[in-house]
Formats: sequence, C-alpha cells, structure tokens
Amino acid sequence: MTGTTLNHLNRIDASAFTALLGGIFEHSPWIAAAAAAGRPYAGLEDLHAAMRGQVEQAGQAAQLKLIRAHPELAGKAALRGELTAESTREQQGAGLDACSPEEFERLQALNSAYNKKFGFPFIVAVRGHTRASILALMEQRLLNDSETEMQQALQQIYRIARFRLQGIIEEK
Repeated sequence: MTGTTLNHLNRIDASAFTALLGGIFEHSPWIAAAAAAGRPYAGLEDLHAAMRGQVEQAGQAAQLKLIRAHPELAGKAALRGELTAESTREQQGAGLDACSPEEFERLQALNSAYNKKFGFPFIVAVRGHTRASILALMEQRLLNDSETEMQQALQQIYRIARFRLQGIIEEK
C-alpha cells in the first residue's frame, strides 16, 4: 500500500490509523495504536520516533515478544507461505527465495544456532543486503552476547519499520 499522506494519518480516527500502520512492526499493531495518541506528526521522522519510543517504553518483556514475532530468514514460515506480505517482499528483495541448496542449508544451520543461543530469530533489515552478506552478518552476530544482540535486533526492527513507513507514506 502506498499513497497515504501524513496529513491523512493525522486526521483519521485511531482505529483507522492502527489499521493502516498496524503492520509496520511485525504482528504488533499495539505500537501503531499507541502512536495514534501522539498525533499530529509533523513528518515521517516524528512518526517513526514516536513508534520507536513506544517500543522503548514497553519494557524488556514486550520488546522480546516483538523480536520473537519476526520470522526466521528463509525459515519454515517462508517455506509454508505464512509470512506477512511485508516480510515476503523484503526477503524476496534480498534473494532469500532463491538460495542455492548450500546457502539454504547454511542459513538453516545459522538460524538454528542463533535461536538456540539467543532465544529469538536473527533479524536484519535486508534492504541493501545479499544472501552472502546476510550469511556473513549472521556469523558475525552469533559472537555477540545476549544483551548486545537484543539491542541489535531492536535497531534492525526500527530500520525495517522506517523502510515500511517510507513505503506507505507520501511526504509532500
């Protein structure tokens, strides 16, 4: 969906706002619902900051739930066709739907090791990445401690949200 203006978002009721922006954060429309109360927003950056602020204020349990709401890259949900439309487009854009058997096997092994170590899926804003760069990043981030990696996951989620907002909102 594209073509929604910030002016429109600032004027519609909270339920319509949440319906339009509920998918910005994966399976977490509560973030858009909470951000609706902060309107009007002067720009996309203000809206993004408000949504990010909702996550930051929500506490560690809610943040962990948000992180765990994300699918594994080229994981079981992707194979079964169960990803959100946004995640499907993003993963396809990075070529994750065209992995060689070797890349797919390596990705699955890294997904498993990552989830076992941290208790949540590896998250990266895939825009601008290739399969090779994603695999290298997964290997690198497996060396992090849990606190560092939770912060990395949240920063990536914020990037994903920013890209998704840019795809929906026309700035005039």
